[in-house]
Amino acid sequence: MSRFIATIALIQLTISAAFARQSVTEQSKREQALLARVTVYWAKGGSGSDRYTRQHKCATGLRLQTGHCAVDPKKIAYGSRVIFPDGTTLAAVDTGTAVKNRKAARRSGRTIYEQNAIVIDRFFETKLQALSWAGRNPPFMTVRVVPPNQRAGVQLAAPPLRGKMVATTAPDTSQPKPSNPPLVVSSPPSTRYPFGKGGHGTN
Repeated sequence: MSRFIATIALIQLTISAAFARQSVTEQSKREQALLARVTVYWAKGGSGSDRYTRQHKCATGLRLQTGHCAVDPKKIAYGSRVIFPDGTTLAAVDTGTAVKNRKAARRSGRTIYEQNAIVIDRFFETKLQALSWAGRNPPFMTVRVVPPNQRAGVQLAAPPLRGKMVATTAPDTSQPKPSNPPLVVSSPPSTRYPFGKGGHGTN
């Protein structure tokens, strides 16, 4: 009898784990808002960058440039667009050890919510540009993540006094706007560093 109960319990645990993995997979396919600890890294201008970054190399094989950022690909898929509160859009093309282990969030977070935040490392061409941006912006901010091949959709407005969340869409204009083609990234080359690249997570 006890063996039967143990077998049933094991089956239930297996089913629960399968549903949890499916939930994470489905969530990564939808636009979402996430609290992020935003750090900076750079290619030129002084110490603080590794040799790959100085050569503008990244985990997906693209050439690093302004408008790129490093993420944990298990949380944010490569090719996703990361939209900051001021409307700036970055492309998720790189990763790094400090991004994946969330060291900056765990060390500087003042609440459990901040300590559990994801880390996004924003690339700049020079150290001066990177530190200047970091000095003007808060370390933690809520970002929108739009998965690859998906357009930015409905945004949530601030909750009104009665406590309900109201969904609003961007205002329609008569002027046509150019569409943003989806970012296409290649698979990380197996011969390059296996995402163990250090030097990320400054600030």
